[in-house]
Amino acid sequence: MIELTQQNINCFADAPVSAVKLILDGKVCGAASGRVREVVSPINRSIIAHIPDCSQDDVDRAVLAARGAFDRRSWQGMSPKDRKRIMLRWAELIEAERLQLAVLQTRDQGQPVEHAWTLDLGSAIDAYRWYAEAADKLYDESIVLDDGLSAIITRMPLGVVAAVLPWNAPAMIGAWKLGPALVTGNSVIVKPSEESSLVCLRIVELALEAGIPSGVVQVLTGDGSVGAALAKHPGVDCLTFTGSGSTGRAIMRAAADSNLKRVSLELGGKSANIVMADTRSIAETAAASVGFMFSNQGQVCEAPSRMLVQRSIFEEMLDEVKARTAALKIGNPLDLSTQLGPIVNKKQFDTVCSYIKRAESDGAILEIDGRKSCVPKDGYYLGPTIATNVGEDSNLAQDEVFGPVLSLFTFDTIEDAISMANNSKFGLGASIWSSNIDTVMHATQRIVAGNINVNGGSGPLVELPYGGFRESGFGRDRSFHAIEKYADLKNIIIRTRP
Repeated sequence: MIELTQQNINCFADAPVSAVKLILDGKVCGAASGRVREVVSPINRSIIAHIPDCSQDDVDRAVLAARGAFDRRSWQGMSPKDRKRIMLRWAELIEAERLQLAVLQTRDQGQPVEHAWTLDLGSAIDAYRWYAEAADKLYDESIVLDDGLSAIITRMPLGVVAAVLPWNAPAMIGAWKLGPALVTGNSVIVKPSEESSLVCLRIVELALEAGIPSGVVQVLTGDGSVGAALAKHPGVDCLTFTGSGSTGRAIMRAAADSNLKRVSLELGGKSANIVMADTRSIAETAAASVGFMFSNQGQVCEAPSRMLVQRSIFEEMLDEVKARTAALKIGNPLDLSTQLGPIVNKKQFDTVCSYIKRAESDGAILEIDGRKSCVPKDGYYLGPTIATNVGEDSNLAQDEVFGPVLSLFTFDTIEDAISMANNSKFGLGASIWSSNIDTVMHATQRIVAGNINVNGGSGPLVELPYGGFRESGFGRDRSFHAIEKYADLKNIIIRTRP
């Protein structure tokens, strides 16, 4: 594996993107229509590649191939040790191309290259290895019901799984879905976002190289109509999705109107970050909070975009947060020193700016206005924004902006903070900073969120289940719990000779 250095990054920064094709039934090919879509880099708005623009015909081809592979038992019938060996080989191939893939992801989506290397690709490799190691450790259960009567409770794969991915971390989130779906023996069709498809296409090519049989892992590219076609398709048994609430609702309707396929949804959040006056260090709390909030330009579903600060330390915390935010370096994400790159596309850039404009008109005070930051002229760059005097029920406080906009609020008691944290339609993540374990446990048991970081917590870990409550969706990615989304139980009841 090549190391992540500026010199090595520069070797791939302007490299031509090799021919980009679909992977269908073990073959690299174009869309049935021959149509392609431009891939525009948010770094400088240049066209860096073209990807196939799929249609219903391509969806039908993929589903047919996936069903064929499943029915032939080319993957589910393989011994668990052989599936493990192939998946570990796949992880090794991704690791070998980690630098190229990180640079490609940065050029495609705009996240800083160190983020792509460490979080997106690093977490993906870790997840594939973790699930590979689980392949031969999934045991059936047996039970004696009576003398001469016993049963086996066995876990069965669902069949054809469609994984519809977001654009902010496609390698990592793709691995969270592909890993458990494959380890249970399913065939998987991957639909990456049209805003970041290049890394997914290459990773699936590497799956074929690793030895995964034809039709078991395929990838379709194109706009939301491709995901909609998968949601409606009667040949798809399960659809797992990470993205917006509106799309999640459409997927549920399509599943109900078609074959009642199993659905799991991760639909974003509006995470509260509670800072008590007894936090261990205001400087450390501010540093970690700013780093998490503005990671990947705030385009993270669990971003702590609501910072709730106990009144007695509010001014001190605000000053520290402002200072650390103002020090963030904005620029070309292929530069290792860059901490904020561009927003993914013009539509998202305009959406984030519209939230800032509306908040200002609603009376919010812009302590830092990202629209006025000194940023590169090319590309969709936007500096970080910090707002105070934000209404608790305002759009900025309630909606998932999905950009570099942080709001700060004051509270007096932990009960006030819990109430404010739960004043949201979402329930994905939260954080709390306190040196009092009683306060921490009291709050964590009452805050409605699937993932709560205490005094910093951790980054994404495959060992822990991930998902949310309320309109953040249902079902869990990561850990052994995710495996149950892609399997069901079958009883085999055996009567033997008395």
